[in-house]
Amino acid sequence: MADEIKHLSLSNLRPAAGSTQSRMRIGRGVGSGIGKTSGKGHKGHKARTGGATNPGFEGGQMPLYRRLPKRGFTNPFKVSAQPVNLRKLKKLAGQDVTPETLFAAGLISKQDVPAKLLAAGDADRAYTVRGVQVSASAKTKIEAAGGRVEA
Repeated sequence: MADEIKHLSLSNLRPAAGSTQSRMRIGRGVGSGIGKTSGKGHKGHKARTGGATNPGFEGGQMPLYRRLPKRGFTNPFKVSAQPVNLRKLKKLAGQDVTPETLFAAGLISKQDVPAKLLAAGDADRAYTVRGVQVSASAKTKIEAAGGRVEA
């Protein structure tokens, strides 16, 4: 007990006994226990420098990602419309619904990307829609409220 540290401070901190080990120094002679081939065995792919296979390697067999047929197509020029629900149109100041007024009200994030009105909610006043795509059910709701959709 007399050898134990009575006052603990940064200058006398020590890791717990047995919790740390010195690093293994491989390839430092046969007497080290891990010399000569350095734990890599004799020759072969895994004994070489950088000797790791790619994730899809199957031992020389044709890998699965090359055996399967390539199908499908993704159109790089696809343009998706920005959705705007009818219930959100309450944020508009006037009755005109255009890309500019939707952008100014913060209902769409980009003015140059098409927007589309969807029928979620109801039209609270007679809106005039110009330059915005409209779903069929949203169009009937707008016209029922006394508004109109212009092409």
